[in-house]
Amino acid sequence: MILNSTKPDKRRGYELLEEAAKLGHPRARETLGYAKLIGDVVSQNITAAYELFKGLAAEGSPKGQMGLGFLYASGISVNSSQAKALVYYTFAALGGNPYAEMALGYRYWAGIGITSSCESALTYYRKVANYVAEEVSLSGGSAIQRIRLMDELENPGSASGFLENDLIQYYQFLAEKGDVQAQVGLGQLHYQGGRGVEQDHQRAMNYFMQAADAGNANAMAFLGKMHLEGSSVAKQNNETALKYFKKAAEMGNPVGQSGLGLMYLYGKGVEKDYSKAFKYFSQAAEQGWVDGQLQLGNMYFSGMGVRRDYKMAVKYFNLASQSGHVLAFYNLAQMHATGMGLIRSCHTATELFKNVAERGRWGEMLMEAHTDYRDGRISEALIKYMLLAEMGYEVAQSNAAFILDRGEVDQFSENETYGRAFLYWGRAAAQGYSIARVKLGDYHYYGQGTGVDYEAAASHYRLASEQQHNAQAMFNLGYMHEQGLGMKQDIHLAKRFYDMAAETSTDAQVPVAIALAKLAVLFGIKYVQEYNWNDFQLSLDGVLGPDWDLYLMTTLVFLLGIIVYFRRPAQ
Repeated sequence: MILNSTKPDKRRGYELLEEAAKLGHPRARETLGYAKLIGDVVSQNITAAYELFKGLAAEGSPKGQMGLGFLYASGISVNSSQAKALVYYTFAALGGNPYAEMALGYRYWAGIGITSSCESALTYYRKVANYVAEEVSLSGGSAIQRIRLMDELENPGSASGFLENDLIQYYQFLAEKGDVQAQVGLGQLHYQGGRGVEQDHQRAMNYFMQAADAGNANAMAFLGKMHLEGSSVAKQNNETALKYFKKAAEMGNPVGQSGLGLMYLYGKGVEKDYSKAFKYFSQAAEQGWVDGQLQLGNMYFSGMGVRRDYKMAVKYFNLASQSGHVLAFYNLAQMHATGMGLIRSCHTATELFKNVAERGRWGEMLMEAHTDYRDGRISEALIKYMLLAEMGYEVAQSNAAFILDRGEVDQFSENETYGRAFLYWGRAAAQGYSIARVKLGDYHYYGQGTGVDYEAAASHYRLASEQQHNAQAMFNLGYMHEQGLGMKQDIHLAKRFYDMAAETSTDAQVPVAIALAKLAVLFGIKYVQEYNWNDFQLSLDGVLGPDWDLYLMTTLVFLLGIIVYFRRPAQ
């Protein structure tokens, strides 16, 4: 109860868990095992986590089996064994553990340690997606930022998506002074959570109340959502929700219109009326509001109040998915998986179910890992990223590779560190991350984590260049053509790739200009080396006679004398 409360006293909670674990309580041992694995409040102790997982797995605990599977998969504290990892993941998945189901879904999807099978991946990802879809509330749950550590390093302050404390305090100051927009903004921020701000419905409600009292329709609509959902701070009350939704809808607010549509759709506080629900959803959708689009899609899909029309359902689900609505992705996945209204596509359905599964509450670990990294808790951040990487999160894979690439942990030898980074870069590249593809090329080029192989390096650079238009990859291909590394030396192709890099990214223009200048010098040297100077000498002999070199030297001395004369200091 302490750990699950709104503002938990985690340290006290884990002290009680330690005592319960010593008495053999299974759930206490499970929670403590993961706490010791990732260093949550208690000190990180992977060996102790292994012992706890080992005991739990022997007793048939899915969480224990998942933990043990992860340790064998990543080779931490035990010798790596993909076969054992697969066995433990399978047993954990049979026990309904969503982490294990995601890990197996990803392995079948990517063919890691097992033969690739789209249908098997679809089965596992669908199970997790079903669980996530059931948990999604009207608020859509807490927002999750997928922050790349490399982007933060290259563009400090621009890539994180986190709001600085100074900026939050500025908005709070404006809100206290009665700025309605600041009140609504802070209310939404605390209602959804994210951008470095914890979800806090009490503070959200306070801000919405202030803005609603000032007549703001958006604040009224969100108060309606809070009362319709019900929480510890806003008791579920259909009458109150209806009152706020009506006020907001009368002012033309799409959030209020969509909320009113929900009330009529499900008969909450009013008589069920599909035609009114359809009317309000349509009004909200016309203004681009994602919930209105989603609910219109649902009505067309199910034939509620309208003629069933899968084509229109797909249209509105696609619109809602463009705004990132979890349930829109889920509904599209179901349609692709069953071939209902669409040509069945296992690959598309699996990718969509994977997208939904990765929006589960466990995704919050991404932000926890990022916070750990910023606070200098590198080992804790790495383990969290590695756990999420096993579950198929591409951002976690690239972040784990980034930490290992920079040598920021001392848990592994240098060769092993690069080998592990190479593995994670490879998995991230397979999911379409172009920088990871370039990194794979770099590792083959320099022989880090693998042998030096210029042809393999060029192959990765070519993929990043052709598929993702990566400027760095184009530049590297230009250099390899220039030097004849892994491919035929060709100065013309080198220039072409350098030019492409400059056209693709403005950041590449300066290094490309330098490279082209060097290329021009090399081209000039090569021309001089290949020119037939004997023919040139014969032609001069014919025009100026055999003593043409004396004439040339005399002319040069004369020109030098003129230059010295005109540059002499004034008397």
